Amino acid sequence: MDLTMDYADHCAEIIHQAELLTSRIDEGTNLTAIVPSCPDWNLAQLLRHLGEAHRWVEELVRTRATEPPPDTALRVLPRDTTEPPAALAAWLTEGARLLADTLRAAGPDARIWTPLPSGSPRFFARRMAHETVMHRADATLTLGVDFTVDPRVALDCLDEWMELGSLPEMFDYHPDRRELLGPGRTLHFQATDTPPEAAANWLVDLTGDTLAWRRTQEPAAVSVRAPLTDLLLLIYGRAPADSGAYEITGDAELLEFWLARVLFG
Repeated sequence: MDLTMDYADHCAEIIHQAELLTSRIDEGTNLTAIVPSCPDWNLAQLLRHLGEAHRWVEELVRTRATEPPPDTALRVLPRDTTEPPAALAAWLTEGARLLADTLRAAGPDARIWTPLPSGSPRFFARRMAHETVMHRADATLTLGVDFTVDPRVALDCLDEWMELGSLPEMFDYHPDRRELLGPGRTLHFQATDTPPEAAANWLVDLTGDTLAWRRTQEPAAVSVRAPLTDLLLLIYGRAPADSGAYEITGDAELLEFWLARVLFG
């Protein structure tokens, strides 16, 4: 079983996740519903944000941008919409397909500006695939329906989160994360529903001068065991640790401290 993802997979997943999301949107969908995991937004804002993020990245890749654009997709979005839900869903799907087509045309090794180290479309393909996964999770939480994700996608999503969160640049963007460092501060996350070849164990090591992580099963100050999708939702800040889905042993206060400092995505 191949549990890795490559550039082509990320491009395809952008479309697939957008289609899964919009399949839940119909004419009866309440676009004014507040998104529990992003309480500053209603559902219309969430969908608009994701669609604009797709189009923002598409333009960067298509124009081979060499410097940051003057604005971002994270602008304040109007809370109300007169647009029919189905039309907004179609617009979102269209943007996802446009982005995937542009990424495929550019290829993984074109040189472009990226907000974090990479300098190629590889960064955006992976980031937008997972951005779409997590905002689909936000939408399903809002709509009160089940969220499931392919294990291969969830594994890659968690790996990317660990990789980006451990970059030295994160201390520049979030100086308060230095407060996480300290002796004996380690966290272990284990998926309980994956085959052995998935190696679904992550150790977060805060004992050195940097935020570090590795795929390994080792003793830690606090350990969290749960199904893979539940781990994904916890680490991305979409589910509380006390929801009952998690088997937590050890220093629960360290877990809460870490989760509060590393919110992302």
